[in-house]
Amino acid sequence: MTLYPKLIHDALATVRYPGNGKNIMENEMLEDDLRIDGMKVSFSLIFEKATAPFMKSVVKAAEAAIKTFVHPDVEVTIGTKSRTALPPEPDKLLPNVKNIIAVSSGKGGVGKSTVTANLAVGLAKLGYRVGLLDTDIFGPSMPKMFNVEDARPYAETIDGRDLIIPVEKYGVKLLSIGFFIDPDQAALWRGGMACGALKQLISDAQWGELDYFILDTPPGTSDIHLTLIQTLGITGAVIVTTPQEVALADARKGVNMYTNDKVNIPILGLVENMAWFTPAELPENKYYIFGKDGGKNLAEELHVPLLAQIPLVQSIRENGDHGEPAVLNPASPEGIAFMSLAAKVVTQVDKRNMELAPTQRVEVSK
Repeated sequence: MTLYPKLIHDALATVRYPGNGKNIMENEMLEDDLRIDGMKVSFSLIFEKATAPFMKSVVKAAEAAIKTFVHPDVEVTIGTKSRTALPPEPDKLLPNVKNIIAVSSGKGGVGKSTVTANLAVGLAKLGYRVGLLDTDIFGPSMPKMFNVEDARPYAETIDGRDLIIPVEKYGVKLLSIGFFIDPDQAALWRGGMACGALKQLISDAQWGELDYFILDTPPGTSDIHLTLIQTLGITGAVIVTTPQEVALADARKGVNMYTNDKVNIPILGLVENMAWFTPAELPENKYYIFGKDGGKNLAEELHVPLLAQIPLVQSIRENGDHGEPAVLNPASPEGIAFMSLAAKVVTQVDKRNMELAPTQRVEVSK
């Protein structure tokens, strides 16, 4: 008996897909790889998803149809493919990202997001490829700080997957939940919904090749932090604080969250923000409104580097509100401070990578 494609096509036309009642040929499920060698037949069936519920039963039905309607001695080999690829495994979520840095604070109001935005832009100005993810699901501020509040990221199909294309500004690739919600409405989400949205911004985005992937985390400790350490191997954390005692107490908790035995994320260093007030008309004067050297002393106490002391300058706030990070003016005192911060973070990351093994994701066992 001589086998030819139409015999196979006619046999497969008798197999209906339970999902919609149409047969294999009507659904265009037969891949263009049909091979016939004597009494051997091989081909692939295409399913919408790799987890399609009827995949095994349809494959068995297709094999039975060929043996029934063509010949019982036909050797049938059927492969499967999916139109939509599965998201990568967690360990392979960002295979082209060299370093992942979490910027964190024990409490709100210490200028963590301002420091994050300026750090990201500073690293880009040093020539590095930088991505920034605003993980503060309930209070996203990065769209405003980069003056891209009206941006609406779109998706492209890449290698069979629909991936979100980050917004690019000042040399930084940026994504935030703020792009997808009404800025005038509060994000009233339960923890599980927020964590799911965050995972999607990580896994379903085209971040590409990055030297540094910066995570602007919410203040304090929350489900978001747990999701991050379970999803990504974070290279190190930068802790932002102000000099006053109440902020320092919370900064200690933030350090402990990353360094405890179950997490083991290295602390790259502390940033003391609002270290002193300098009025524009008296640039040489320093007024220690929130106390003096609180962050510096805490860094010494915890044996971690002090990465920067950032002054409280009106222009930092104004630039942030206008979506122009202060580091864009490298000649100003605040610009110099933020560029120095970026350079020190590079040094600490290199030192950490030479001395320590890559950070592992936190595995939670039930």
